Amino acid sequence: MYIDGRWVNAQSGNTRDIINPYNQEVIATAVEGDESDAKAAIAAARQAFDQGDWKNTSATERGKIVRKIADFIERDKEELAYLESLDTGKTVEESRGDMDDIAGVFHYYAEIADKDGGEIIESPLPNSISKVVHEPVGVCGQITPWNYPLLQASWKLAPALVTGNTLIMKPSEITPLTTVKVFKLIEEAGVPAGVANLVLGAGSTTGAELSESKDVDLISFTGGIATGKKIMKAATDNVKKTALELGGKNPNIIFADTDFETAVDQAMNGVFFHAGQICSAGTRLIVEESIHDQFVEALVNRVKNIKLGSGFDDDTQMGPLISKEHLNKVIDYVETGKKEGVTVEVGGKQPEDPELQDGFFYLPTVLTGCTTDMDVVQEEGFGPVITVEKFSTEDEAVQLANDSIYGLAGAVFTNNIAKAERCAQAMRMGTVWINEMNVYFPHAPWGGYKQSGIGRELGKLGLEEYQETKHILQNIKPEPLNWF
Repeated sequence: MYIDGRWVNAQSGNTRDIINPYNQEVIATAVEGDESDAKAAIAAARQAFDQGDWKNTSATERGKIVRKIADFIERDKEELAYLESLDTGKTVEESRGDMDDIAGVFHYYAEIADKDGGEIIESPLPNSISKVVHEPVGVCGQITPWNYPLLQASWKLAPALVTGNTLIMKPSEITPLTTVKVFKLIEEAGVPAGVANLVLGAGSTTGAELSESKDVDLISFTGGIATGKKIMKAATDNVKKTALELGGKNPNIIFADTDFETAVDQAMNGVFFHAGQICSAGTRLIVEESIHDQFVEALVNRVKNIKLGSGFDDDTQMGPLISKEHLNKVIDYVETGKKEGVTVEVGGKQPEDPELQDGFFYLPTVLTGCTTDMDVVQEEGFGPVITVEKFSTEDEAVQLANDSIYGLAGAVFTNNIAKAERCAQAMRMGTVWINEMNVYFPHAPWGGYKQSGIGRELGKLGLEEYQETKHILQNIKPEPLNWF
């Protein structure tokens, strides 16, 4: 762990084995912190913010340091990609793409760091100056998930640092390797001691302490909805700011007038990267009735050919699920669908290939005969599973898409521009793609409606999550009011 500018072991002396999900081999041993370590990190961040110089360092200088981090990530791209694939099981080509995106996030926030000089606004008082300025929130707790460990970390680290905050990051206890590495790069870039701190350990200990501590001013969390609700409740004790991204059950509407082959290809891209362990995965396929059977047939024929294997093999297209526990959740999810009456068109079980028996693999799966009253349609499966629904009219398609407690993202495939725009406006989601799937970039805000979360990451809104807004009114010719 990295606390107050020093690399330290857990106070308890506890450690945790980190497992490769492809073959269950131990790939590293990490320290296992608890509440005491989190408290030490919080104290370091609190002191660095209240008594240190970071918040008063110019935005230009902070931006230069964050740009160094971006440069170091580009320099160490291959090492980072290797660690990410080793830790998560995803293909190394996916991980290389992640590293490019991560460096891009740091570059983006470094570039805009000094572009906000405040705003002069009109005052009703004569001889006065009225301005709005933005200041750092303070001490930020940041909790990241296991599916995209370093990508999700970058969305939190970069804006927090350039805006002058101090922070404590807690990565998932099962995928900490690249976050540990990037904190070494943060140290190399010259971030002052206490400004950026790293604690490892379970959410029930280190994560809970970050959420509950009165010395933490903001908590940013990406993960499951149940944990997000617990964090919201814990944050009420000192009314700390919360930024939550809690996943989604994302619809992908396919109209008959779309480019058929492109839509089939994108339906697969939307789900089977990283074995469907993506919060924005388009796992709810909603297909116009007139092409439903043809579309399902084409989809199934391609899904059958997805190559499972090690993320380091060149011909692997999909790796394993993250853990035995999560594999069991996906198995139970599909079994629930079977009990509800869905038809398993392909997959629906673990692979029989002897070479895959040591890993946490599940076959790419397509379920048809699905309706919105089924748990398998409403719940986030977070695996390589597509559910397929039918619709007859545009209004019905939108109604089906919106029938969810989630509202993170969705997609529409059609060659009718007016239809696409109508659907995009009617869909209650934070991001809607038209004739595209799962595209995000640093300039565009990311977050959801409804129970998909609170706030936005990325873009200028992602910067504002880490800022407080202050109004300053100065009377340049003060004189007595003589009221009393």
